[in-house]
Amino acid sequence: MSNLTEIELQNFKTVLEKLKAKLLNITLNSADESATVELDQARFGRLSRMDAIQVQAMNAESMRRRKVELAKIEAAMRRMEEGDYGYCVKCDEGISKERLNVDPSAPMCIDCANKSEQRR
Repeated sequence: MSNLTEIELQNFKTVLEKLKAKLLNITLNSADESATVELDQARFGRLSRMDAIQVQAMNAESMRRRKVELAKIEAAMRRMEEGDYGYCVKCDEGISKERLNVDPSAPMCIDCANKSEQRR
């Protein structure tokens, strides 16, 4: 059983659902921004093409980050369904409510997250 009340769990679920919907909406609205850059020299100068390629690369990275965040949100929602939400996936200790308020998809307690970051 989670260290969170049913009301707290429902509040976190609502936040996660809203975040997921927001990320999916952004992804749908920005699909054309990652399209292949046309390299027609008659239409664009060299700097314009370079700018377009840079913008495309930044959009691709933004898309990658949204996919990672969506995966974290979906994993958190699965942990809710399984009754494991609010517990660290590494040490099985409770994740502080303060941490979950900052990042409701956080899979680890702050200690394990710090240890994981130090190993990188």
